[in-house]
Amino acid sequence: MTFTVPTRRAAIACAAFSLANSLACSVAQAADDQNLAALLVTASRFPNDPAFPPVGATVIGAEDIRNAGIDNVNEAIRKLGGVYGRQSLAGPGDFALDMRGFGSNGDQNMVILIDGVRLSENELSTALLSSVPIDSVERIEIVRGGSSVLYGDGATGGTIQIITKRPAADAIHGSVVGEAGSYGLRSGRASVAKGWDGFALNAAYSKQHADNYRDNNASNQENFSGTAQWFSNEGRFGLRVDLARADYGLAGSLSMAQFLANPRQTSSPKDYGAYDSDRITAFFERRFGALEAAAELSHREKISRASYGGGAVSEVHSRTTQFSPRLRHIAEVGALKNELVAGVDFSEWQIGNVDGSGDAAQTARAAYVRDELQIARNTRIAVGVRHETIDKRSTANAYDKAQGVNAWDVQASHAVIPSLRLFGKTGQSYRLPTADENRSIVLAAGQILKPQTSHDLEFGATWGGADNNATLRWFRHRIKDELFYDPTVGAFGANVNLDPTKRQGVELEAAARLNADFSLKGNFQHIAATFTGGPNAGKEMVLVPKNTASARLNWQSGNQTVNLGVLWADAQRYGGDFSNTCNARMPSYTTVDARYAVRVSAWELALTGSNLGDRRYFSQAFGCASGIYPESGRAVKFTARYDF
Repeated sequence: MTFTVPTRRAAIACAAFSLANSLACSVAQAADDQNLAALLVTASRFPNDPAFPPVGATVIGAEDIRNAGIDNVNEAIRKLGGVYGRQSLAGPGDFALDMRGFGSNGDQNMVILIDGVRLSENELSTALLSSVPIDSVERIEIVRGGSSVLYGDGATGGTIQIITKRPAADAIHGSVVGEAGSYGLRSGRASVAKGWDGFALNAAYSKQHADNYRDNNASNQENFSGTAQWFSNEGRFGLRVDLARADYGLAGSLSMAQFLANPRQTSSPKDYGAYDSDRITAFFERRFGALEAAAELSHREKISRASYGGGAVSEVHSRTTQFSPRLRHIAEVGALKNELVAGVDFSEWQIGNVDGSGDAAQTARAAYVRDELQIARNTRIAVGVRHETIDKRSTANAYDKAQGVNAWDVQASHAVIPSLRLFGKTGQSYRLPTADENRSIVLAAGQILKPQTSHDLEFGATWGGADNNATLRWFRHRIKDELFYDPTVGAFGANVNLDPTKRQGVELEAAARLNADFSLKGNFQHIAATFTGGPNAGKEMVLVPKNTASARLNWQSGNQTVNLGVLWADAQRYGGDFSNTCNARMPSYTTVDARYAVRVSAWELALTGSNLGDRRYFSQAFGCASGIYPESGRAVKFTARYDF
């Protein structure tokens, strides 16, 4: 981050997708009367038995998303997955997600993928989940905790896998959706999928306009995604194209006095931003007996534009290319099953202003290997290692440096009884400084920030079956050289490697089928985020609520559904309060949302309300009772959907 962190992040908060660390999709079935196999991305970067998912994973299904009236993936992860999120600084509403309490850098300490293709950015910005067509999502898998062995940079908090639907062979289906609601919301989207014997096509398009809650915060967004794939019993290959366009006003931050007087006002009536993103991905996988091969080759071009105070428009271009081949060998002898995965990740990334200033480039090469042994499907033991080398160059700080970093992990789980599984894992994960972070530093010319490393430890248990279940985890991350913006350094603040820090806490997820019509799901998280060394030892990290909780009650009877959700976030320290001297804290808040829907033949009509109590609150604030970005007030929308 730079010392103007809220403004800078707003300018690039809608940066497009970075493609790295891809993983395979499932092998399709060629039989005419079968669907293409549902894609399940597992802990090995290959598909596996759907009944044997990653231990302790949170799974959100398409029906859960539809019943909750959710129209974008980011919202699904927050409301249904229990992942904390902070208000977007731009228009399209991609909240910055935070697993495990990493504050304003939460979205930089997790990896998000769609069908194995990495969406998390090389730039210091939030993955554009709003550009993923929600009607194409089959399921979302959330795996918390260090995952750098397979996914590399930024996977300390965990990974989120977005798995898309597959078209049925010799069938066509799709949907058309229209929405209208508060604050000028107008939205339309359509999707269609067609399968033949050995070939399938699918496409999705969406367009949305919203004036949004605050002045000068209107946004326009347009997205397209299309895939063509050829498949057989031995494997598949294909091409995917993703296009995203958006423009939006930047409302800016408010002081506490301004927020209390009118949270909808803007402090920057002339600021705006925009992005264009084009991405193409080629994917391949093939089975050769006990050996499987898979690879992705992807390329993304992005243009980000912004203007502040009516001044000149800045224009930043970036591009990313990655190639990720890998192999898997499976051997089964009696009750033993061994899975060995090895692969390499190559990526090249470039960024620069259109005027030629601030050009930077990065080349990364990584190799990894992971072995998992399964014993009678009751016990799983996995060991993995990774080494990555990164060459970085920039004209802004005149550096040309190479950095190397390692990751490792050991995981084990055991089903004590069929309904109770204990698990644990330990390892090292890492995050690398971005070009944005290396731009605003207080180091000597030619020097750059160190890689961030984390020693991770986790124990937990899962209990129950499909309808009634619970997962409890205890975790700890001991972090060295954490990458963070420190407002107390220098005259204006700077990006630094912090003194040692720690994240430690407990997570609980539970679901219950109350009767034939009612079901209940809930999440709770407690985190202690503190400095463990240096002059701030024992002090709390900023922008981390100690406790968060959410619950959702779903009622379904015949063709009618009602979904009610409650979210609570505890008080937290303001973003600039490193010294813990601000007398005030960001207030806790509770919000309620609800949806009623009725299905008539191929139609579904729904009414959805969010922040029903019209609570005035905020989740982003970078000063002491200042630098506030208000959340939206009460909003209602009407949805009409037709399926064919």
